[in-house]
Amino acid sequence: MSEATERDLTGMTFHEIAAKYGEETAIQAGIAADPDTWELDMSKARPAMEVMPDLVELLEREEPQREKGPQDAPTKEEVVIQLDSDLMAVFRGMGEGWHLSANAILRRAVFGDSAS
Repeated sequence: MSEATERDLTGMTFHEIAAKYGEETAIQAGIAADPDTWELDMSKARPAMEVMPDLVELLEREEPQREKGPQDAPTKEEVVIQLDSDLMAVFRGMGEGWHLSANAILRRAVFGDSAS
């Protein structure tokens, strides 16, 4: 609102402001007068790690969802099975890639030590 001050615009309609100062000034006056409009002051922003380190660490630990690409020769089959919670705790306790470790353990149990 270059030429006009907020005081000059008080009580004026959009059309009156637009006629006297231009449409852009009228738009800006409407934005300034709207109680639901606010401006974000990024000068006070701080890094998420500084404000919420626990949340950032939790998000970084979660494995990202990746889309599976087509396999040349599919060797794995996706299944849903129910296992005891204490068994799942052991598998998940193996950390990232626990699915592969669980697969190897099951192979050895079914096919013997030589199967890997």
